Amino acid sequence: MKTELMLFWIAVSLYGLSTFSYIFGLITLKDKLFTIGLFSALAGFLPHVAVIALRWSATGISPFISISESLTLGVLMIVLFFLVFQFSTKKLQPLGVLVMPVAFVLMGWAATLIKEVAATLAPALQSGWIWAHIVGATAGFASVLIAAGLGLLYLLKEKKSGGVYDKLPSLSDIDNLSYRFIAAGFILYGLMIVTGCFWANQVKGTYWNWDPVEVWSLVSWLIYGIYLHLRVTFGWRGGKLAWYAICAMFAMIISYWGIPFSVETFHSGFRIEH
Repeated sequence: MKTELMLFWIAVSLYGLSTFSYIFGLITLKDKLFTIGLFSALAGFLPHVAVIALRWSATGISPFISISESLTLGVLMIVLFFLVFQFSTKKLQPLGVLVMPVAFVLMGWAATLIKEVAATLAPALQSGWIWAHIVGATAGFASVLIAAGLGLLYLLKEKKSGGVYDKLPSLSDIDNLSYRFIAAGFILYGLMIVTGCFWANQVKGTYWNWDPVEVWSLVSWLIYGIYLHLRVTFGWRGGKLAWYAICAMFAMIISYWGIPFSVETFHSGFRIEH
């Protein structure tokens, strides 16, 4: 556990360094700070992976059962998507100004909730559906968070020019990228809901229980469905959708990170009656 905690706090510290590098990079418009932020995120990702691997190998239990584990895995997916995207395109350096602060705060929250790993796995959690459910949820959240980050870059580039803003892709390219990530998040979040229904039926004998998390998940999914509808059917583009992507992200944070851990539900820290 000592090794795990040490690696955990190293990851948190490096994500913190990345966060402040991106924020001050945007304030001072210095590319070097963006580079520091990116490689700090990469450096933090390595002990982050090690933390999950150590906990998983210790018991063989899926690494997302406790509240802390759920947060930790969610942040891992966020940083993974972010790093892959950043290293695949060099024209969106400031993207981390929104993505990394969210990752840092959630990882720090997870650090305050770490507990000894459970010795056994509850029967309700011994299901293949849970893997698709969790992967869909975390990957979907990572996608829409990146879309929100792209929305922020769109709004900044729209109002400012010079320096780093001139190096960003065109407004239409940023808008299209955000749309693609929203579409991906919508599909992945749909996967989460469908597999969650099958999992609930396996555990509770019913596909839908009107659990607060289920309701909020459906609301969040519909919010992004409305985004796609506004763009495809009504032709919305630009600043309006950029603001929409940013605001919609907060609904996603509430449904995925807030409701399960603030009220007693079927999802509360995965405390499932069986």
